[in-house]
Amino acid sequence: MISVASWQFLTDLAQNNSREWFLANASRYAQFKANYQALIAELLIEMQAIDPHLELLSPKHCSFRIHKDLRFSKDKTPYKTHLGIWFNTNRNWDNAPGYYLHLEPGKSFIAGGIYFPAAEQLRKIRREISFFHEELSDLLNQAPFVTQFNGFDRDETNQLKTGPKDVDKNHVAIDFLKLKSFTFSQKISDEAVFSKQCKANTLLQFQSMKPLIDFLYRGLETDE
Repeated sequence: MISVASWQFLTDLAQNNSREWFLANASRYAQFKANYQALIAELLIEMQAIDPHLELLSPKHCSFRIHKDLRFSKDKTPYKTHLGIWFNTNRNWDNAPGYYLHLEPGKSFIAGGIYFPAAEQLRKIRREISFFHEELSDLLNQAPFVTQFNGFDRDETNQLKTGPKDVDKNHVAIDFLKLKSFTFSQKISDEAVFSKQCKANTLLQFQSMKPLIDFLYRGLETDE
């Protein structure tokens, strides 16, 4: 997985997040980038065997630039201090369900689903839930998923207080229909990042997400 040198690079970058330091450590960044790309390639091969929707992806579709977009950020430090890998089930869509791995000292996590879909996408997903909420409940309660995750992520930012205006507030699936974002996540300790089982555990967690990813994808793909 991630190398000790790359981990140390991220640690040092977090403490010295400036252009001057970054340029002075260009050789370390080059090693980090090589490790980053190798890790993506290694995981992508395994993930393409798990989810055929990923077959058109190459490593360049799954990585992020280390330079931050500062236009709308109060934090003006110029560089990201994590390694992120995003396996998008449809790279031709602006937003699609997918699988995400975030590696950062003290802040690593694994996640999946679709993050704040656009209005039309949200309408389609809610329609799918409205018709097939029993199936969704079954998927959320499957042993492989329950072992790894605790249902959809929920807080005051990603769900409505009552429900969509065009939905009966007594709908049996109203707790699902309130959601504005459909993600599930789990923290990863630094010790787990460097365990011998890290890659196997990551793939197991991704695999446990797939039925739910498929459910969300089906909703977006289905016409009226």
